[in-house]
Amino acid sequence: MTRDRGSLRHVFGYRCMLCGAHYDLGEIDYVCPLHGDAGIVDVCYDYDLLRAHVDREGLRGADMWRYRALLPVESASPVPPLRVGGTPLYAVPRLAEALQQRTGRSRAHLWVKDDGLNPTASFKDRASAMAVVKARELGATTITTASTGNAAAALAGLTASVGLPAVIFVPRSAPAAKIAQHLIYGARVFLVDGSYDDAFDLTLQVAREFGWYNRNTAYNPYMTEGKKTCAYEIAEQLAWQVPDTVFVPVGDGCIIGGIHKGFKDLLALGWIDHLPRLIGVQSEGSAALVDAFDRGLEAAEMVSQPAHTVADSISAGLPRDRAKALAAVRETGGRFIAVPDAEILEAIATVARTTGVFCEPAAAAAYAGLVKATTRGWVDPQERVVLLLTGSGLKDIPSAMRVVPEPPIITATLDAVSAALARTNTP
Repeated sequence: MTRDRGSLRHVFGYRCMLCGAHYDLGEIDYVCPLHGDAGIVDVCYDYDLLRAHVDREGLRGADMWRYRALLPVESASPVPPLRVGGTPLYAVPRLAEALQQRTGRSRAHLWVKDDGLNPTASFKDRASAMAVVKARELGATTITTASTGNAAAALAGLTASVGLPAVIFVPRSAPAAKIAQHLIYGARVFLVDGSYDDAFDLTLQVAREFGWYNRNTAYNPYMTEGKKTCAYEIAEQLAWQVPDTVFVPVGDGCIIGGIHKGFKDLLALGWIDHLPRLIGVQSEGSAALVDAFDRGLEAAEMVSQPAHTVADSISAGLPRDRAKALAAVRETGGRFIAVPDAEILEAIATVARTTGVFCEPAAAAAYAGLVKATTRGWVDPQERVVLLLTGSGLKDIPSAMRVVPEPPIITATLDAVSAALARTNTP
């Protein structure tokens, strides 16, 4: 049965990313039934209506709900109390200098978007905030998700803020700091003896069996809608003069799909004058989308590949939001690029020492991708570039410790300090 449009008059419904089939609100739960669980859909908007009733000069608030009029939520729906979004965009000239020293090529305009400053320290809070709102609109009593760590931590924190139970499935290999977040927020956690893809498929089964609301990335189309708010912020923080290129870490593909959707919304509304080029960065150990892009494959032609990387947050054998990810890159004239784990780890330290932002491996992949793209001449020195840093380094301390020296142990004397400084040539 088609849902009463109520205050969602600006939402047309859903469009299948694979076949283009259209569905009205309430006609489907999550995916296009013509393609089973792979039938990813996109939320569609009436941009004419939005242009007539929403003015960018009238935006109010300091978090992602500043853009509520552009989101698929009922006007009366309560939002979680935690401040999600509104994260800073920093100009980083010293990181640009480090890039020039590394590559021999200058970089005139460079910013980092620090989404590690969200409540649970990752970009995934944007999607989980949206999931909580939509679940409560439907009267759901429990939310579930599969995750490599950050999405589950985000869901656990956001559900804790409103007292809604969460059941989480993560690979047993997830970093301990992320599992600790799941548990401390009070979620019910299951460590799956298998990969993220195994956990994802299991979640689909249990959600159907127990009637839980499914927050899974890609499977739930509203996750893109939460994530797109980051693109709105980047545009507004740059006075609506969007960057030329945005580097985005990519695992399942939902983040880059969300960034693309956000900029497309703004272009359709006439708030910006072009789409930034999107460059998706993957680890060489988990590079299914790089392979698909290089070979010219469509999403339906992709098959699962081995996925092993230190950057657990972007580890995915078969990216679930692959259709949106490929569209994001192809429609903006971008590309996918793979970087080795060693360069990802090195990027953690470089970003931290030149910007003061400590990010986890998946986030640092954005800078590693910029280094490689610059070396290959894929980015003009005068381009205005934004790096999306998706999570805090406190999520994965062991990885960071792999690229820093062991501090010396000294006696509590001035002579010991002097001797240690001489040994390390430290001023």
